[in-house]
Amino acid sequence: MLGFLEKVIIGINDLLWNKHILVVMLLFTGMYFTIKTRFLPFRKFKEMIRVITEKNTVRNDDGESISSFQAFCVSTASRVGAGNLAGVVAAISIGGPGSIFWMWIVALVGSSSAFIESTLAQIYKERDPVTGGYRGGPAYFMEKALNKRWMGVLFAISGLICWAGVSQVMSNTMTESIYNIFKIDKLLIISILTVLGAIILFGKKDKIARVLEKLVPVMATLYLAVVLFIVLKNIAVLPKMLLEIVENAFGIKQAVSGGIGAVVMQGVKRGLFSNEAGSGSAPCAAAAANVSHPVKQGLIQSLGVFVDTLLICSATAFVMLLADKSVTKGLVGMELLQKSTEYHIGSIGQYFIAFILLLFCFSTFLGILYYAKPNIAFLYDKKIGQEIYKVFALVMFFLGGLSKYNFVWALADFGLGLMTIINLCAIMPLSKVAIESLEDYEMNHEGKKKFKI
Repeated sequence: MLGFLEKVIIGINDLLWNKHILVVMLLFTGMYFTIKTRFLPFRKFKEMIRVITEKNTVRNDDGESISSFQAFCVSTASRVGAGNLAGVVAAISIGGPGSIFWMWIVALVGSSSAFIESTLAQIYKERDPVTGGYRGGPAYFMEKALNKRWMGVLFAISGLICWAGVSQVMSNTMTESIYNIFKIDKLLIISILTVLGAIILFGKKDKIARVLEKLVPVMATLYLAVVLFIVLKNIAVLPKMLLEIVENAFGIKQAVSGGIGAVVMQGVKRGLFSNEAGSGSAPCAAAAANVSHPVKQGLIQSLGVFVDTLLICSATAFVMLLADKSVTKGLVGMELLQKSTEYHIGSIGQYFIAFILLLFCFSTFLGILYYAKPNIAFLYDKKIGQEIYKVFALVMFFLGGLSKYNFVWALADFGLGLMTIINLCAIMPLSKVAIESLEDYEMNHEGKKKFKI
């Protein structure tokens, strides 16, 4: 029975992911929202920076509500994961340097989808009777705005399946990476990380948002600082690398062999999968933020897509593309990134990548558990439900660190695909509400007047 179910799940995943159904859906909706918002990523980029750097004027003394910056860090933590390293490596390995250009384009398009879904999450959020803060997300606006609780239930279940599977993917990636470099026993590694996760998750108050608020800026800054050093060290060949990306992106070299399709599709697919825009994940954190206007959080979450793709993913790509071709010739996968980093900064490079991967993956694990909170409450509004899922997630995390379970990984892909389709079906008809909120924000001095929810 399990074998038959696994075949069915793998078959559906192949249809959704490898046949590019989800890619087309995400790209189409992103382009639609970009047009409807009058190219918001370009018009409001300066405002995104202003909003995330402004002092929060809304007091968070109403329970466990979080600041807009904490919500940004939670969503960024889940976006900035193994995909920013392994995903970019895969894109370049299969699609070549040109795939990075299309990842940039997708980030511009996807940021509009992130704005719509996160603004909706803010508009339809509600008070959490247990914590006193806020909660919300796609499941909530599906019930409140569309009057379709069944749709919200299906989204919540799909998300919980996905996030449980992702916790295994992250733990397996961490233990494999550390073991390959340091030869430390996997059981010891995952035991320490599981205990650390339990300390953060359990206690008087959930510490996820506060931990990620400190961890995300540190890990991103550390990674980008090393990459900046590498770029400056190779500044003379930087123009050549950028020209190579553009030439490959438009098939100047690939057109003869018919490889342009692989270049475009790899860039589009990896970009969409990395930044999560449109999947419905980030709104689960966005709804918890206590801000003076829904659009502010929409803009901040939109900025998160830029951070994920234009900064972190580009940084990974630059490390590989600036390396001498004789060093990286024939290499694929994480070995390509490790050898490229070693070329630039010496033998410490492999240890640096292992450490960064550890931080990225562990922060992703914490981020997706924060996403799970409002969805568990949507299905079963008792505190015991939250505690049970935490234990379940930690068990999955622990087991994933010891061994790779292909069926669980397939379930994660299935859950992500299903929740994305459900979310897109909801935000398309509701996008007019988010756009009206944007118009209100722009007419009232860029959100200086408090929005009444």
